[in-house]
Amino acid sequence: MEKEYTDELLLDFGPDGQTLIPVVTQDTETKEVLILAFANKEAFEETIRSGYATYFSRSRRVIWKKGLTSGDMLKVNEIRINCEQNSLIYMVTPVGKGACHARKSSGDPYFSCYYRRIVPGKGLEFIER
Repeated sequence: MEKEYTDELLLDFGPDGQTLIPVVTQDTETKEVLILAFANKEAFEETIRSGYATYFSRSRRVIWKKGLTSGDMLKVNEIRINCEQNSLIYMVTPVGKGACHARKSSGDPYFSCYYRRIVPGKGLEFIER
C-alpha cells in the first residue's frame, strides 16, 4: 500500500538512521510555529521515548534535546506526519520562557524562532510580542 493510504508508520531515516526529516514545531494552544528543525532516527525515537522535542543539530552534528541546558523544553502533545511520510509536526506545550536559543536584550529567549519579518526595501522588523 502507498504511504499516503496506510496506517503503518513508514518514516525513512535511511539504512544508517542518519537521513534527516524536517520537523515543524508548533504551539498546541496558539498554533504559532516555534521552530523548524530536523530529526534523524535517534532523535525521533528519543522524542517518542521522553515526550520532549529532540532534534538533530545540523550545525553541531549532535542530538539536541531542546531546553536541556536552558530549561526551555518543549513537551510533545502530538506528532503529525504528512501524506508522504517525509516531514513531521510536533505539537507542543512550551515549558519555560521561550523556544528560541536567541535572546532578547532582557536575557529572556524569544518565544518563537520566527520573531522577525522581512519588510521589502527596509530589511528586518522585530515582531515578537
